[in-house]
Amino acid sequence: MKYTVYIFIFIFSIASFGQTALYNSGNLRIHEEGKIGFHTDLINDGPFDENSGLAGFYGSEPITVSGALTPVLFDVEIFNNSGVLLNTSLAITNNTDFFLGDFISPRNNPSISYSYLQNAFSTGASDNSKVDGYTSLSGQQNFAFPVGDGEQLRPLILDSNWVNSMALCAYFFEDPNNPSTFPGFNTEIKPRDIFGVSNIEFWRLEGSVLSRVTLSWNARSNLAGLTSDVNSITVMGWSKASSQWVNLGRESLAGDLAEGIVRSAPFIPDDYEILTFGSADEPEELLALEDYYLSPNGDGINDFLEIPELELSPNNRLEIYDRRGLKVFQMDNYRDEFRGISNVDNMVLNRNIGLPEGLYFYIISLDDLGLNFQGFLFLER
Repeated sequence: MKYTVYIFIFIFSIASFGQTALYNSGNLRIHEEGKIGFHTDLINDGPFDENSGLAGFYGSEPITVSGALTPVLFDVEIFNNSGVLLNTSLAITNNTDFFLGDFISPRNNPSISYSYLQNAFSTGASDNSKVDGYTSLSGQQNFAFPVGDGEQLRPLILDSNWVNSMALCAYFFEDPNNPSTFPGFNTEIKPRDIFGVSNIEFWRLEGSVLSRVTLSWNARSNLAGLTSDVNSITVMGWSKASSQWVNLGRESLAGDLAEGIVRSAPFIPDDYEILTFGSADEPEELLALEDYYLSPNGDGINDFLEIPELELSPNNRLEIYDRRGLKVFQMDNYRDEFRGISNVDNMVLNRNIGLPEGLYFYIISLDDLGLNFQGFLFLER
C-alpha cells in the first residue's frame, strides 16, 4: 500500500505573488512505496535525489519547478491540465506515467529538460500529455522521445548503434526558414536530387552516437503539399558542415500522404542542426499490399495476421509500427505469429493484454526476391 508523505515545514507563501510553494533546502526523500503529491510550485535548493517512491503533479493550476538543484525522482505521474513548467531540469530514474497535461521546458534553453536517466522510460504519452519542449536521456541506446507541442505528440524514435552518454530532442511546429529560437534554415538550399523540404515542422536532435531515427507524419504535416509521391519521402538534416539540407536516407517507409512513418539511414545527430521531411529523387520502390483487419478474440476469424505473399519468400522480415512510429512487432521468417501482442522491448503498456485497438503500419522485406511491401493493419479489440 502506498502512503503519502506530507511535509508542512517546507510550505511557504511567496508574498509578491500570493501563491504557495514547497521549498526544499534540506534533504527531502521519498521512500519506497511513499508518495508525494504536488499541487503547488516546487523550489528545490537542497538534495532531492535518493528517491524510490512516487511523485505526482496534480490539480488544475500551473505548477512550476525551479531552484538551484535538479530534483531526481523515481516514479512520476502527471494529472494537471495546466501543465508543469520546468525552470530547472527534472530527472527521472524509473517510470513516467502521462495521464493529463504537459511537462513544459523552454525551447530557447536546451540546458533545461525533462531528463530520462539510465533505464528510465515512460508510458501513456498522448496529444493530451507529453513533453512540450526538450527531453534528454543518458545511458540508453534506444528511446522514444515523448515530445510535441501544445497540441500534438510528435515523437522521435532513436535507435543508436551503442549507448548514448547523452542525447537531447525537441519538436517544433514551425517553419525552419523562420524558426523562433534558431537562425533560419533555408529550405531552398539543397542538392538537385532533393525536390523539396518541409516548411511545416522540424525536430532538433543532439547525440554523438551513430543512430537511425523514425519520424511520423499526420494530416497537420501536410506532406501532400511537399510531394505527390509518398515513396519519395525521406529524412532531411541541416548539415552544420555544409550549411545546406542533406538527404539522410531511408531504410523503411509506410503509410500514405495523410499519415505514415519513415526510418532514416544511420547518421550522427550532432552533425546536423535540425531534422525534417523531404522529397527525394529516384525513390525506392515500395509495393503496396492489401490492408488487413485483425480481431484476436478467439473466435477463429481474423485471430492472427496471415499474409499469403510471404510464402513466396522464406527469407522475409515483418515489422509492425504504431501510428507514431513505435515498433511493436518484428519477426524474421514470419509464419502467422502476430496475434496483437508486442514482442519487442519498448514502452508498450500492459504488454500481456495486447496492443491497443487502432491503426498500425506494416513493412515486409522479401530478401531473396529483393522486394519491399508496406500497408495498413487495423487491430480491433
